[in-house]
Amino acid sequence: MADDTNQHAKLGDDWPAKAVDLVDLTVNTIRDKVIRPIIIVGRSIVFGLLIATLLIVIAVGVGVAILRLLDNYLFPNDVWASYLILGAIVTAVGLFVWTKRQPRHTDPSS
Repeated sequence: MADDTNQHAKLGDDWPAKAVDLVDLTVNTIRDKVIRPIIIVGRSIVFGLLIATLLIVIAVGVGVAILRLLDNYLFPNDVWASYLILGAIVTAVGLFVWTKRQPRHTDPSS
């Protein structure tokens, strides 16, 4: 019985609070180190796919609008001219982007 009182005196009366604090610290550490990065990666993937889808829809809509405007107002009954103008615009944008690319750095040791 004396051993029980000595051990109880060593632990103190606040050992349940210390145990709860330890559990709380462990849960928070796991959440910060594991769960939070998984949530960030998941959100990045979802928002990236959403933005990519919206950009594709907007690009197709703008292309159709430009083609219809050219076909109806500038070149009525000459669809080939509308396609030629739109193709030239898309090609010019593609060439401009191509000139802005960065060269790939290759490792000379491999």
